[in-house]
Amino acid sequence: MEERTNSTLFEKEAVSSAVIKLSVPTIISSLVMVIYNLADTYFVGLLDDPVQTAAVTFAAPALLAFNAINNLFGVGTSSAMSRLLGRGETKKVKECSAFGFYCALLCAGAFSLLAFIFLNPLVRLMGADADNFAATFAYMKWAVAFGAVPSILNVVFAYLVRSEGNSMHASIGTMSGCILNMVLDPIFILPIGLNMGAAGAGLATFLSNCAACLYFLILLFIRRRHTCVCIDIRCFSIQKAIVADIFGVGVPASIQNLLNVTGMTVFNNFATAYGSEVVAAMGIVQKIQMVPLQITLGATQGIMPFVGYNFASGNRKRMKEAVMYLLKRTILLMFVVAVAGSLASGSLIGLFIKNRTVVSYGSYFLVGFLFALPFACLDYTTVGVFQAIGAGKKSLLFAFLRKIVLEIPALYVLNYFFPLYGLSYSQFVAEFVLSIAAVWMLARIFRKLQSQPKTV
Repeated sequence: MEERTNSTLFEKEAVSSAVIKLSVPTIISSLVMVIYNLADTYFVGLLDDPVQTAAVTFAAPALLAFNAINNLFGVGTSSAMSRLLGRGETKKVKECSAFGFYCALLCAGAFSLLAFIFLNPLVRLMGADADNFAATFAYMKWAVAFGAVPSILNVVFAYLVRSEGNSMHASIGTMSGCILNMVLDPIFILPIGLNMGAAGAGLATFLSNCAACLYFLILLFIRRRHTCVCIDIRCFSIQKAIVADIFGVGVPASIQNLLNVTGMTVFNNFATAYGSEVVAAMGIVQKIQMVPLQITLGATQGIMPFVGYNFASGNRKRMKEAVMYLLKRTILLMFVVAVAGSLASGSLIGLFIKNRTVVSYGSYFLVGFLFALPFACLDYTTVGVFQAIGAGKKSLLFAFLRKIVLEIPALYVLNYFFPLYGLSYSQFVAEFVLSIAAVWMLARIFRKLQSQPKTV
C-alpha cells in the first residue's frame, strides 16, 4: 500500500499537489529546526550577556560542519535511493540505505572523538578569544563533542525516510527533537532553572537530538515491512555501483558544506576584530536570516525525491514543471520577506537582546543579509536539482564559486572599503552574481535533458 501510494504521488498526481505534499512538511520541519536554533540564541540573549551570545555564534561553524557528513550520506544516499526507486530497483534501494546509514554512524563517531580530543584548539580556531573562550568551550562540549552522533544521525534518518516520498514522517521525526529542545532551553539556560548559560543550550541540543533518533528507530521498526529504508546490518555491503552513486552526489555536497564552514569561520574572524557586541549582532542576524532561508532549503529538499524519481523514470517534463512551480513562488516570497524584514530590522533584533549597541549593529547588518535571499533561493534550488539528478560536479562548482571565488574575496574587499558595515553585504554580492550563472545552467540542463533518452 505504502509503495503504491508513493508511486502514484511521483508519477500521476498533479505536479502542484505533489510539490505541496512533499515540500510543506519539509518546510515546516525546517522552520521548526530554525526556531529551535533561534531558541538557543533567544534564551541565551535573555541573560543580556554578549559573551554568552557570542559563544553560541562562535560554535556555529562547528555545528555546520556536521552537514559535511549529513550531505555525504544524507543527500548522497537519498538522491541515489530516489533514482533507484524511479528505475524500480527495490533491493538495491535497501542496500543503498544500509550502506549510507552505517557509514554515517562511523563518520559521526569519528567526528565526535576527534572533537573531544582537540576541543581546546577547535574553540580557538572558531575565533573565540580570552573573554568568551570558557562559554564557547562549555557550549561546544555538549553540542559538538558529545552531540555529533545524534545530531548527524537525526538528519540522515530524515533524508532516508524522505527519499521514498514520506516527507511527513521525516518531518515529525526532526520536529520532535526540536520541540523538546525548546522546552529544555529555558530550564537549562536561565537563572530560574539550572542557570547553565550557553552550556545549558548545548546540553539541551544534545538531549533533543537523542530523542529524535529514538523516534526514527521506532518508526523504522514499526514500518520495517512497508519501507525500503533499511538499517539491518545484514543488508550492508560495499558495492561499487552503490558507492559511486552515493559519493558522486554526496562528496560534492559534503565539500560544499565544508566550504560553508570555511566561509563562516573567515566571516567570524573578521567580526571578532570589532568586539563581542559585533559578533553577537552578527550571530543574531544569521539566525534571523535562517528562518526564510530554511523555507527555500526545505522546499528544495522536499521536491528532490520527486525530481530524482522522474529524472530516472524518464519523465523530464514532469520534473521541470515541479522545479519551475517551486521557483516562481519561493523567489516572490523571498522578495517580500526581504522588504518587510528590512523595514522592521531593529524590532527583530530587539526580540533577542536588549543591549542597545548590539541592536544598533544588528539592524544595519540584517538588511544586507535579507536582500541576499531571493538570489540565494534560485541558487540553492539549482544546486538541489543537480544533486537530485546525480550531477554532483555541477553542485560542487556552484559551492566553489559561491565561497572561494565570490563571497570570501567580497569580505576582504567590502571590509577594506567599508570597514565592518561592508561585511554584511558579502553574501548579497556572491548570491547575486551566482544567480546569473544559475539561470544559465538550469536552462541549459533542461534543454539537454529534453533531448536525451531515459538515463540509467
